[in-house]
Amino acid sequence: MKILLVYPHYPDTFWSFRHALKFISKKAAFPPLGLLTVAAMLPDGWERKLVDLNVGPLNEKDLEWCDYVFISAMSIQRESTNAVIARCKKAGKKVVGGGPLFTSYTDEFSEVDHLVLNEAENTLRPFIEDLVNGTPRRIYGTSEWADISKTPTPQWDLINFKKYASMNVQYSRGCPYDCEFCDITVLYGRLPRTKSAGQVVSELESLYQHGWKGSVFFVDDNFVGNKIKLKREILPAIRKWSEEKRHPFYFNTEVSLNAADDEDLMMLMAEAGFNAVFVGIESPNEESLEECRKLPNKRRDLKASVRKIQKFGMQVQGGFILGFDVDPTSIFDKLTSFIQETGIVTAMVGLLNAPRNTRLYQRLKEEGRLLHAFSGNNTDLSMNFIPKMNRETLISGYKSVVEKIYSPKVYYARVKTFLRDFKPIAARSTNVKFSDVKALLKSAVLLGVIAKERVYYWRLFFWSLFTRPRLFPLAISFAIYGFHFRKVFEETVLTLE
Repeated sequence: MKILLVYPHYPDTFWSFRHALKFISKKAAFPPLGLLTVAAMLPDGWERKLVDLNVGPLNEKDLEWCDYVFISAMSIQRESTNAVIARCKKAGKKVVGGGPLFTSYTDEFSEVDHLVLNEAENTLRPFIEDLVNGTPRRIYGTSEWADISKTPTPQWDLINFKKYASMNVQYSRGCPYDCEFCDITVLYGRLPRTKSAGQVVSELESLYQHGWKGSVFFVDDNFVGNKIKLKREILPAIRKWSEEKRHPFYFNTEVSLNAADDEDLMMLMAEAGFNAVFVGIESPNEESLEECRKLPNKRRDLKASVRKIQKFGMQVQGGFILGFDVDPTSIFDKLTSFIQETGIVTAMVGLLNAPRNTRLYQRLKEEGRLLHAFSGNNTDLSMNFIPKMNRETLISGYKSVVEKIYSPKVYYARVKTFLRDFKPIAARSTNVKFSDVKALLKSAVLLGVIAKERVYYWRLFFWSLFTRPRLFPLAISFAIYGFHFRKVFEETVLTLE
C-alpha cells in the first residue's frame, strides 16, 4: 500500500503564530504529531508520505502516487478538510478520516470512505486487517480507552524539521477534571493514561538523533493529571536525560492551576527543563468558575497561584473565556486588570462555545439555545449558542479586552512586569542559532522602524539588554509575539461583526 497522510491547513488565529513564525523563517509552530504516530503504526512494507498543508501544498503527483489518503484534523481545520476531501474524490482516491473532527462529527462526513474513529491504537489495526483481506467496513469505533504504553515513537523522518518552530511529544491522555465546556474528557476520558519513563526518554532521544535542538511541547491537555508518577518517574528521567545531553531541549506544556500547590512538583518541572506552562484560568469571576465547574480554580487566590508558578521560573500562558451565563458586564475591565497585574504576557482570550457532546452542549440543547456547530475557533465571534448577556454588549466587550491587552503601551508594560521578577531555573543550551540572529535583525527593522510600536520596542530592547541581559532573547520573543497578536486582532477579530 501507498499511504498519503494529509494534515489540513490551520486558519490564522492567535494560536497559529503565523506572523511570529515569519521572523524565524518557519512555516508552522508544530508538526502533526497524531499523523506521525499513525504512520508508525502502519505495516512494515507500506510506503508513507506526509503532506502538511501548513508548510506546503498538496500536489497532484502526491494524489496520483497514493492508494489511500489518511486525513486527521481538529474542528478548526474543517474548511481545509472539506477541500482536501473534495480534491481526493475528484482524483478518484479513497479517503480514510480520523482524529477529533471525524470522531465528534461522524454524521457530517458521508463522503469519506472509511472512518477510523476514537484512538488509533484501538481502531487502526482492525481496519488494516480488513483492508488487507479486502473487506474493510466504513466505520471503526470503540468505547474502550487505548493503552498508550504501547504507542510507538512517531515517524519523524516524514517531516522537514527546518519548517517547524517546535517539536512535540505526548506523555498522557485524559484529564481528571470535567469542565462543562471541555471535550477532552469526552474524547480521552477522566482517568489520565500515561506512557512509561522509558517511552518518554526514547521519544526525546529520537528527536535528538534527528538533530533537533530547541523547544519541545508536551501536548498533554493536563500534564500534571497524575502527579505521583510524574514526580517519582517521569520528571527525574527527563532531568537525567537532559543533563546527560547537556540540555538540548527546553520544554513547555499545559497544566491545571492547582499545580502551584505542589512546590516539589514545580521544582522538578523547572529542573527538568520546563520554562513555560499554559493554564486554563478561564475567568477571575468566582461565579463563572462555579458555573463551568472549573474545580482546580475555585475558591483560590488566582493571582497568587500564577505568581507561584512564575516564581519557579516558568512563564504562565493563560487561557481566558468570556460569555458565561453569570458573567457581569464588569467582567471586561476585571479580566483586563487581572491579565495586566499578573504579567501574563501570552493571554489567549476567547468567547465561550459548546463543542459537541460536552455537558455544556447538552445543557444548552435542553434549554433551546444552540445555534449551529462549533467552528473550533473561539476568537472568530461565532458563538454557537445564544448568550445570556446581550450579544452586542458581549462582542463589544470582548473586542475591547483583546484590543487593550495587545495595544503596544499596555502589552509592553506587561512584558516588563513579567521580566522584572522572572528568574529562570531551567537550564538550557546557550548556543545561538542563525535563526535567532535573523529574528533579532528582522524585529529591529520591522518592529523598531516600521511598526507603530517602535518606541516601546526600543525601550524594551535597551531595558532588557542592560538590566536583564539573560532575558534579552525572551524579551525579543515577546515583542514578536505581541506583533502577531495585534496583527491577528486587526486583520480578523476587529473586522468581524
